Amino acid sequence: MTSVSDIIEKMKGAFNADAAAGMENVFQFSIEDGDDFFLEINDGDFKIDNGSHDDPSVTLIMNSETLVGIMTGETDGMQAFMAGQLRAEGDMMLATKLGELFPQ
Repeated sequence: MTSVSDIIEKMKGAFNADAAAGMENVFQFSIEDGDDFFLEINDGDFKIDNGSHDDPSVTLIMNSETLVGIMTGETDGMQAFMAGQLRAEGDMMLATKLGELFPQ
């Protein structure tokens, strides 16, 4: 099975810098059964760090199975949100940009 660390590695290779042009946001991933991490997007560039950011733009709360499903395309993010498998705090509309930033 794919792990959260595998997903992070895939994200590094799938980043769409054009979609991040002019964007300055922080996506916090709060993984209920794993380690938290966050993405800092800064005008076409990004970095991934472990832990919690002091001031994220949006926080996405889910378990590792939901994260893997969404990032591999096996689970629709909106359906996971509607089913309560994914919660968002902060700028919820920003969460919809993840598909553009990290196309599959």
